[in-house]
Amino acid sequence: MSTGWIVLGVIVILVLFAIGAYNRLVALGQRVNQAFADIDVQLKQRHDLIPNLLETVKGYAAHERGTLDDVVKARNAAMTAQGPGQVAAAENQLSGALGKLIALSEAYPDLKANANFQQLASELSDLENKIAASRRFFNNAVSEYNTGIQQMPAALFAGMFGFTRKDFFDLGASRTEVEAVPTVKF
Repeated sequence: MSTGWIVLGVIVILVLFAIGAYNRLVALGQRVNQAFADIDVQLKQRHDLIPNLLETVKGYAAHERGTLDDVVKARNAAMTAQGPGQVAAAENQLSGALGKLIALSEAYPDLKANANFQQLASELSDLENKIAASRRFFNNAVSEYNTGIQQMPAALFAGMFGFTRKDFFDLGASRTEVEAVPTVKF
C-alpha cells in the first residue's frame, strides 16, 4: 500500500512540475509576442512618417529620383513583411534607404534649413531610438524564452507542449554595414 502512495506522490510531483513549466513557458512566450507587437507599433509610426518626409525632400531634390524610389520600395517591402526574420531584413533595407535620404540634406542647404524637414528628421531619429530600444527588449525576451525551453525541468515538457525556439530580431547581413567605422574626410 505504501508503494502505491509513493508512486502516486511521484506522479503528482511530475504533474505539478509539468504545469509549472507550461505556465512559465506560456508567460515567456506572451512576453516575446508583446515585445514584437511593441516593435510593430513603432515600425508602423515610422512607415507613416516616411511619406511626409519624402514629400518634403521631393521639392528640394527632385532629380534624386533613385533615392526617393529606393525609400518607397523599401517602405512597401517593410509594410508587407511577416514574422521577426522578414521584418528585420525589410526594416534594415528601409533604414539604409532612409540613411541615404537623410544624407541628401547635406547636399541641399535649403532642404537642411527647412523647418518641416528638420522636424520630420527629428521625429524619425526619435523613432529610430525607440525602435532600437524595443529591439533590445524583444531580443531579451527571446533570450529568456529560449533559455526557458532549454532548462530543466521545462526542457522535458517544452517539446511535448509545442514550444519551439524563437528567432532574434537581428541585423543579419547588414551588421557589417552598421558596425563599420565611418570615414571622415575634410
